[in-house]
Amino acid sequence: MSVNLSRTATTTKSVIETEHGIVAAQHRLAAQVGAEVLAAGGDAVDAAIATSFAIGVLEPWMSGPAGGGALMLWRAEEGRAQALDYGMRAPAALDPADYPLTGKGVAGDLFPWEQVEGDRNVQGATAVAVPGLVDGMGRMHARYGRMPWADLLAPAIAHAREGMLVDWYAALIIASTTRELAKDRDAAALFLEDGQWPTISGWTALAEKRLDQARMADSLDQIARHGARALYDGDLGVAMAADMQAKGGSLSHDDLRGYEAVFRDPLRVAYRGARFDVLPGLTAGPTFAHALRVMEGREMGAAPGAEAFAAYADGLNAAYAERLETMGDSGESETHEGCTTHFSVVDRDGNMVAQTQTLLSIFGSRVVSPSTGFTMNNGIMWFDPLPGRPNSLAPGKRCLMNVCPILGDAGGARLAFGASGGRKIVSAMVQLASFVADYGMEIGAAFHHPRIDVSGGAAVVADETLPPGVLARLRAEHVVHTTRRSPFPYAFACPAGVMRRGTVNTGCTEIMSPWGDAVAEEKTGQP
Repeated sequence: MSVNLSRTATTTKSVIETEHGIVAAQHRLAAQVGAEVLAAGGDAVDAAIATSFAIGVLEPWMSGPAGGGALMLWRAEEGRAQALDYGMRAPAALDPADYPLTGKGVAGDLFPWEQVEGDRNVQGATAVAVPGLVDGMGRMHARYGRMPWADLLAPAIAHAREGMLVDWYAALIIASTTRELAKDRDAAALFLEDGQWPTISGWTALAEKRLDQARMADSLDQIARHGARALYDGDLGVAMAADMQAKGGSLSHDDLRGYEAVFRDPLRVAYRGARFDVLPGLTAGPTFAHALRVMEGREMGAAPGAEAFAAYADGLNAAYAERLETMGDSGESETHEGCTTHFSVVDRDGNMVAQTQTLLSIFGSRVVSPSTGFTMNNGIMWFDPLPGRPNSLAPGKRCLMNVCPILGDAGGARLAFGASGGRKIVSAMVQLASFVADYGMEIGAAFHHPRIDVSGGAAVVADETLPPGVLARLRAEHVVHTTRRSPFPYAFACPAGVMRRGTVNTGCTEIMSPWGDAVAEEKTGQP
């Protein structure tokens, strides 16, 4: 297969190192917001909340207030990890009969589900699930926040008032989904120009166009003034639900009023003398744990070579087979619980947050709530539309998320890693965890190392820069497709992470992400 990409170009990201705090995020300005909160006296929780709202404005196709997700939280003074689940739920009035199958085979988005007529589980208001992000941030702030809630939302509001800058990368992302965005009048008004993707002045010109996010700014201001529950219990929630019902969806104000994010005990995973804390339940945490159990019984070698990558592939294949067959919300037990963004935070005291939030698909349901200015999720796509399975569509059911933020204690270092990338996330987390635990890599070496992706499909996708011996070993046991890491599309997940060794913090993001950066808290004026 011919490939247009350069064979001689190399891309690297600098590792940020400091004894002060660091925020590593998929948008530099969002990381800067978090770092400024740390400099103002906030801890990792405050920085994570501010980064969460800011990145929903600055990268609105990946996440936002109408999305969901989960995070891992490390409290250094307590020596304790906690999980916070703010995943989405199906609306109570959802009727599985409204999602008939076409009989034409597998749909073409993020999951191997049977295709639904009109893609009603993927596109439009019928794909919208109950959002959880804002309530999750509110509950984390109530438990651990130091700075005033309104102060943490102020940077996001300011960015929304200014409007997101449409540079070449933003224009490319919008162009990739223009046909779907054009189907919703409000999404088209927000993201498109006369029904087409935004243009930039010329190939040598500087970007000057901005999205009009004034309505989003007004809604964020209400949440800042009245608290997180304003989106659920107040007029904002009434308006959002009415917008979705007017567009044919089933989201109701009762769904929003009944929503609560939940703190949970983490799933603890021991691996070759290391320890990882991951999300339990309806996340990729149990899939991560399963893959590591398989790998622990394998010979890995002194360096990440053929034996290691064979173990990664086998562990992930086994874990994904179990995930797709057995995981889902049965409604019987609280213990069995695309496109996304991730950021990680460490403060000067060693508190950490690894936070993943999502609309699910790129631009979620490709529907905008005109009353709030929020781009809506398409969390219904997380459900298997075929009846009779653990993860089949049903009203009020919790979504089976792909998110996999991890905390780790390995080789004398503590880490908080995570990634975006839908089903590709857990492959990245398994390998990054192994790079640190098995081979003692620092964060820069781990994030720059080539990886494979095993996401439950028929083939292994391998970085073509892996050594020939690694590729030969994989091909002996699997169908293998090779590719290069690129800024778009991503063949592999897009990680962001921080690491702490002693009192020194480091941070890095995916090397191919044009917007991602780790930003350190400014030292000026620090005690």
